[in-house]
Amino acid sequence: MAVEIRYYMALFMLISTPQALIYWLIIHPFVDLWRRVGKGTTYTVLIVMYVACGYLLWSVRGPLLAVEYGTNQWLWLPAIAFYVAAVWIQVRIKKLLTFKIMAGVPELDRSGKGGKLLDTGLYARIRHPRYLAVTLGTVAWALFANYLAVYVFIPLLVIGLVAIAWFEERELVERFGEEYVQYRRSVPMIIPRPIS
Repeated sequence: MAVEIRYYMALFMLISTPQALIYWLIIHPFVDLWRRVGKGTTYTVLIVMYVACGYLLWSVRGPLLAVEYGTNQWLWLPAIAFYVAAVWIQVRIKKLLTFKIMAGVPELDRSGKGGKLLDTGLYARIRHPRYLAVTLGTVAWALFANYLAVYVFIPLLVIGLVAIAWFEERELVERFGEEYVQYRRSVPMIIPRPIS
């Protein structure tokens, strides 16, 4: 039973997480293009790409998940700690991150001025708490699953999230101007400053 759970956790991570990264790496760098073509076309293209990517990853799941290290209960304690931290962050940002924000609707607003700057709660301490939560949660799942491919994916995830944050911030400066520039100067990107 534990072997099957670990396998399906690893499989879920390897199919869903790259697609989320690709989604945002397609939206943020090319946001002007997507605003011009409209939300309907944008989401149609993204759904087709999402399904194609999912199918591709599903079709190579055997080789991707060929190396597994077995159930290691010593990894469960750090996994639980990382997961609790990820959930703690998610709970605190959930009220601010509506489905529309998570789907990129403000970014696709034709005016280029959609949404409002999130700078309260955890967003007053770090600019990208969601990316920190995703990283912590992924590490937790990797420790539970204990598959080589998932461990290899973690550095790729971090690199992808940093790239997404960079493109997103470029778009946020265009959208919110000096207000975002000031926010960026006073709030760290992902790692919070110690409370003084």
